[in-house]
Amino acid sequence: MGEKIKILRRSYCEKYGEQILLTLKREQKNVILRWKRSKGASCSLWTKDEVNFVEKTVKMLTDFDLGQICDSGQCFRMERITEQECDTYDAGPDETGAGYYRVIAGRRYLEVMQQGEKVTFFCGEAEYEDFWKDYFDLEADYGAWKAKINPNDKYLTAAAALGGGIRILRQDLWEMIVSFLISQQNHIARIRRCIRNICEKYGEPMTDFRGETYYAFPRPESLASLEENALMECNLGYRSKYVVRTARSVVSGEVDLEQIREMSYAKAREELLKLFGVGGKVADCICLFALHHLQAFPIDTHISQALERHYKRGFPNRRYQGIQGVMQQYIFYYELFGKEMK
Repeated sequence: MGEKIKILRRSYCEKYGEQILLTLKREQKNVILRWKRSKGASCSLWTKDEVNFVEKTVKMLTDFDLGQICDSGQCFRMERITEQECDTYDAGPDETGAGYYRVIAGRRYLEVMQQGEKVTFFCGEAEYEDFWKDYFDLEADYGAWKAKINPNDKYLTAAAALGGGIRILRQDLWEMIVSFLISQQNHIARIRRCIRNICEKYGEPMTDFRGETYYAFPRPESLASLEENALMECNLGYRSKYVVRTARSVVSGEVDLEQIREMSYAKAREELLKLFGVGGKVADCICLFALHHLQAFPIDTHISQALERHYKRGFPNRRYQGIQGVMQQYIFYYELFGKEMK
């Protein structure tokens, strides 16, 4: 055919069998070729219906690192696509530590690949503009915010240097309420498993561009009718009653999520604190990662220890007015990974 082909990944799908995601160089399009292996034959003939075109949008981005965002503790449905899942050619991780990721946000699914500042979103330009650009907060100038860091503050300077590719995601309010109720006295890997469990059991099954199944985040109505301890089956433990009672509050109208979205930081935080199981740290996480109130500064054990060691007179909120939450993420990431980098 004379067409130059670059293979991006191979995978196996229960529905379609073996498949390859590749790029047609001339047309700059990504294509999935699917086939079923049969005995005595390398593959069956490809038909028109077995070829899916996968749109992609390529952007050059600074102050952006998918790996750092994935590990920053703000998003629990973003994960690396590992070598065990697929073979990659000319598309693997590079020196930035980034690579190939999948993100599920509400009902949406995205695969995204990063090589240095080149970021490929496997979606059309319209979907990127309508949703993912805002989701990843790509119009904000994080470089300008990092430039505000006091050069005499060696600790925060080092933290921003290590985690400077983090951006504060604009995530769904309901999903963040549930996620951070689950996060209490929990670690990131276990939070991810708990959320995966409730999505697979109570979320609507969806189909990605390869025909593989993923699950939307469960709606409040799907959880409100459960017994308070029902989510223990999903490994939530005592947090089960927090989630179920909150779902009931939302469904009954006792809590109005639309109103909370329109509130100031102080008002939204006050309203969130009325929810069963929500304390100050959880309320601040929801305000920061769902409502994008960048002045929110969640204090967990890691942050508390960092403040005790480096800011005995308190964090300099006045200097970072309106972007304290960005600085909090740099500190949190540094506390998790800074020692590993030394």
